[in-house]
Amino acid sequence: MMVREEIRVNLDLEAGGRLADARVVFHHSPFPPSGRRVIWICHALTANSNPEDWWPEMVGPFKTIDDGRDYVVCVNMLGSPYGSESPASVNPGTGRPWLLDFPLITFRDVTASFEAVRKYLGIEKIDLIIGASSGGFEAVEWAVSSPGLFGRCFFMATAPRISPFLAACNETQRMALEADPSFRLAAGLQGGAAGLRCARAQALISYRSFGCYEATQAETDEDALCAARAASYQRYQGEKLVRRGFDAYSYYSICNTLDTHNVGRGRGGVKAALGRIEARTTVVSIDSDAIFPPEEGRRWAAMIPGAEFKVFSSLYGHDGFLLETAKISAILMS
Repeated sequence: MMVREEIRVNLDLEAGGRLADARVVFHHSPFPPSGRRVIWICHALTANSNPEDWWPEMVGPFKTIDDGRDYVVCVNMLGSPYGSESPASVNPGTGRPWLLDFPLITFRDVTASFEAVRKYLGIEKIDLIIGASSGGFEAVEWAVSSPGLFGRCFFMATAPRISPFLAACNETQRMALEADPSFRLAAGLQGGAAGLRCARAQALISYRSFGCYEATQAETDEDALCAARAASYQRYQGEKLVRRGFDAYSYYSICNTLDTHNVGRGRGGVKAALGRIEARTTVVSIDSDAIFPPEEGRRWAAMIPGAEFKVFSSLYGHDGFLLETAKISAILMS
């Protein structure tokens, strides 16, 4: 079982300003890293720093990623309400939660917090970094900024720069949050809950595929007057996120962070930045992923020296990175 820990860091933010004494929460294997293979996992948008919670078929004793054999680390990203500094944290200047006053966080700020954790744990080399979706944004950024740190990179269902399509998805979700009158009132962490339910339901459509909804949410009654099953599922997914403690302000903040992703900024462009990666690299796409389609993955994988590109088939669209653990394990172990 992984151990939860936290440190405090001072961060000068890329967009300006400073987070002083900011909390960074992380999970790690319950023994020193010395002499063991170090595996660093970067979690996606609404996950936490314990991959045994959200990737149970992949991470745990005797699994593909064995946190009882290897030294496994996962850090809760800045902006997430699951422990690290976020809009849900107390602003030391006011004594109240940051909410909409939380500063803009970029992925370079996120990887700076990772660096602080790495140094705290005494890790000199990371044998394998795994990042999927927005976790892949973190992994690619870190591999570019610290190329000598990694032995192998495994980037899945992700990209080196946010696309116009994903930026449009993010803005649509922010619009849902802003349409909830309680969001702008910022009266507390319950503000914007109705907007968050809507934003999450919107996001889910992009995470799945036509075939997935057809297979799992089609009406069983051929004579049904209304298509209620898929509608009920969308409402359930929105409610589920709210019930597990995610707040609208943290969601809004992370959407803003996603919009900053561009490994080429200030580095001569994406191609030049990716050319700095020294690790053995695998880029993995999912054939039904509408957010990060295989043709885009193939294009940017070719910019990384010696990288291999893999595609696997899934009914589940983008969410295949969470659900297709047997296929992912086969690629990872190859």
